[in-house]
Amino acid sequence: MSTPESMVADEPVNFYRPDPYIKTPEMRSPEYVQMSTAAAITLGLVRGWMHRTDCTHCLNLLVTYPEGCRANCSYCGLARHREESQDYADRNFIRVDWPTARYEDVIQRIQEGTDRGRFERMCISMITHPDSDADTLALLKRWVEAVPHIPASILSNPTSMSRDDLVQLKEAGAQIFTVALDAATPQIFERTRGATVDSPHRWDKYWQTLEWAAEIYGPERFGVHLICGMGETEQEMLEVCQRVRDMGGHNHLFAFFPEEGSLMEDWSPVPRAQWRRVQLARYIIDFMDVRVEDMRFNAAGEVVEYGLEPAELEALINEGTPFRTSGCPGRSDEDTVSACTRPYGDSSPTDIMSFPFALNERDVAVVRRQMAGESVGTFDHDAD
Repeated sequence: MSTPESMVADEPVNFYRPDPYIKTPEMRSPEYVQMSTAAAITLGLVRGWMHRTDCTHCLNLLVTYPEGCRANCSYCGLARHREESQDYADRNFIRVDWPTARYEDVIQRIQEGTDRGRFERMCISMITHPDSDADTLALLKRWVEAVPHIPASILSNPTSMSRDDLVQLKEAGAQIFTVALDAATPQIFERTRGATVDSPHRWDKYWQTLEWAAEIYGPERFGVHLICGMGETEQEMLEVCQRVRDMGGHNHLFAFFPEEGSLMEDWSPVPRAQWRRVQLARYIIDFMDVRVEDMRFNAAGEVVEYGLEPAELEALINEGTPFRTSGCPGRSDEDTVSACTRPYGDSSPTDIMSFPFALNERDVAVVRRQMAGESVGTFDHDAD
């Protein structure tokens, strides 16, 4: 096993997989980018396999700097408070490691077809850092020049952005612009992302950026990330989904999972029944022209009626699509299934929250049991 003292390389590092036993090399964007483990497996940079799926259809990239993200969001593995315990490049993010590679090597692999044509989209995720805005633009321009057949999305950092930044990204070729709002209420946002946790983000600035995105990118070309299970009611979450949909955008849901090393690592994951109801209702709002006002909620803010006729609702549940990962579509604007499948980004394969593949009959049966309040996972040891 290599030790921190033994890893001193005079030659440039081309690829780094997070390892607590190896001294983290200095890598920074735009020369380097981090990527999800699923993307690294799809590109052949990491050996591995994913339960019931052989790839992710979105190349999720993350700008990277040795000094890391300057924000301190309480649920995030990349948060600033982890500086004393772990180098930035070694920190987990949405449950998994994010290996680092030279950007030109990534592009070359795509050009050579290493992904076997499986990537339908590329997304650059920004962090809170003084160089993030300029480097994201540089990465985007290079991508559009080198790989024009794969559309690009931006997962933005509104805190550091002006309206002109959104315009420049659009002119440079960004097809979709998203905002990681994450929290469903201003109170939860402040508690998890604001001054309360010594973090720079502000609720009003995030919504202002969403309004800019609606104006600059237009309908169906922008959206938000929302994390379900940080203390909001189902009604509060779905009212935010409706607000975004009224603006012309889409909602990309994540199930809260306590990130190891984060300030919220001792919180419980979102209850399965709550998550399934919100998934179903979000899909109905986003794709079936039903409004949150057409739904009915109980005193606890839980969904009890979805605004659809019983037969139509049953058919939708049996189809399984609402319970798949929600995110940016692939090359087709008509897609209602996300190209950004994020395999096991918010749960383990033993208890799948966001299905990165089409559900089969058994999967739907498990989802129904979860919606009914049963404590049952999705892994069948005999079948899987």
